[in-house]
Amino acid sequence: MPKVTFHIAGHATEVEDIAGKTILQIALDQGVSIEHACGGNGFCTTCLCTVKSGGENLAPRNDKEENMGITNENERLGCQAVVNGDVELEVLDA
Repeated sequence: MPKVTFHIAGHATEVEDIAGKTILQIALDQGVSIEHACGGNGFCTTCLCTVKSGGENLAPRNDKEENMGITNENERLGCQAVVNGDVELEVLDA
């Protein structure tokens, strides 16, 4: 199971969950608060994450992310980026 480390407001929370879920799904399932104003549909950027390490363990960027202007290699939408291995992220304080 992948380990996902969330850095929020200076605090790190590490969780394990099954592969194939989005960052947002993992966060919500594990009780980690991430803003998601559009309900996780990829129409806003409130769940924007900065990838600190493990970017190669995320599925490739999808059209929704690119349409929202998320093109920086280290930025991903939590509601769209699917986790396939260990990853460490910085997220906005919800």
